[in-house]
Amino acid sequence: MPRWRYDGEGREWLDRLPDLVDRQCHRWGLVVDGATLHGSNALVVPVRRGDERAVLRLAPPGDDVATETAALAHWNGRGVVLLWDADTDAGATLLERLDHDRTLQGEPVQEAIVMLGALTRVLAIPAAADARSTRDIAAEAIVAFPAEWEALAGPTTPEVLDAAVAAASVIASAPDEPLSVDGDLHFEQVLAGGRLPWTVVDPVLLRGDPEYDIGRALWSRLDELEADDDVFAAFDGFVDAAGVPSERARRWVIVRSMSYLLWGLQRGLTHDPRQCVRLLGLFA
Repeated sequence: MPRWRYDGEGREWLDRLPDLVDRQCHRWGLVVDGATLHGSNALVVPVRRGDERAVLRLAPPGDDVATETAALAHWNGRGVVLLWDADTDAGATLLERLDHDRTLQGEPVQEAIVMLGALTRVLAIPAAADARSTRDIAAEAIVAFPAEWEALAGPTTPEVLDAAVAAASVIASAPDEPLSVDGDLHFEQVLAGGRLPWTVVDPVLLRGDPEYDIGRALWSRLDELEADDDVFAAFDGFVDAAGVPSERARRWVIVRSMSYLLWGLQRGLTHDPRQCVRLLGLFA
């Protein structure tokens, strides 16, 4: 459900959307070319500019469109959707058109997770110096995990908490990888079509370990990995395709799973925390 439905500023933005679309189309010489789409983060309008097919993406108030645009410009079409134009003050970007009806979420899970690993490798180009570091994220977890775990009355055994803190400590003390990382890489944000067989949308630029988000790749389709051996096969498939160290990837599964477990419980989630507990039981 679009998050902007739940606050006054978001609803006001919705009321103004027809005018915003018209204004941006006039500015960029666009013609609407299909039904409007939306996700949880933006409204997407298929458009044409001459013979070129694109999409006009309009973000709601509060989105950091400048940072999102900078991430797209950094990768410049390497594994990610091409940015054609941007008006950050209006929250508008003009992007290459992909097939929004076909994402990696609809592909067989083992094949899809290998593709996520392959895209992770493609995205691992030299990083922007000012991008947030995955090592810093791990360092923050060392302090945050025990306090949040205690506040939630211990949602795992103390041994699992200790394993998560230890994994974060090893990551935080290691040399920082100077590589670009998508900090929000998951199946529903990889679309078919365009220049490439599969293309990443809405990337979040980090710097550090490329396999940072392997835990999300596992927990988001863990229901389809019924046997423990299926989980380990998916893990191995991602690691091999991404070309990353297996032991470091295991640590990131632990750290990210504990992080999401605590975050989810704080917000009343029920299904996803169970997935995280399962991953922690397998990898911690």
